[in-house]
Amino acid sequence: QVQLVESGGGLVQAGGSLSLFCVASGRTFSTTGMGWFRQAPGKEREFVAAISRSGGSTYYADSVKGRFTIARDNAKNTVYLQMNRLKPEDTAVYYCAQGRTTTQVMSVPDYWGQGTQVTVSS
Repeated sequence: QVQLVESGGGLVQAGGSLSLFCVASGRTFSTTGMGWFRQAPGKEREFVAAISRSGGSTYYADSVKGRFTIARDNAKNTVYLQMNRLKPEDTAVYYCAQGRTTTQVMSVPDYWGQGTQVTVSS
C-alpha cells in the first residue's frame, strides 16, 4: 500500500521561505517520478513541480520557476520542495504526488498525499 505523508506547511509572511517534505512508502521510491501540486480555495488543483527518478531532471510551473526548488533523496524515500520569496498567491494546500514516470506524475499521478496547508500573509 502506497503512502505519501507531507509535512512542513505553515504560515509565513510574504517574501519568506518554507520547506515541504514528503515521505513515501509502499513502492520502490527510486523507480517513481515525484511531484508537487497545489490547490487554492475555489480553484482547481495545479501542477507546481516534478522530479525524475534519479533527480537529474526537474520541471516547474512558470508561476514558481526561480523561486521553488524540488529535490529528492532516494535513500530516505523523501521528496522536498523548497519555497523562497513566497507570495500571497502561493497560499494553497500543497499535495505530494507519485507516478511511474515523470511525465505521468505531471499529468495523472497514481497516488496523492493528504496535503499540507501553506499560508502566505501580505
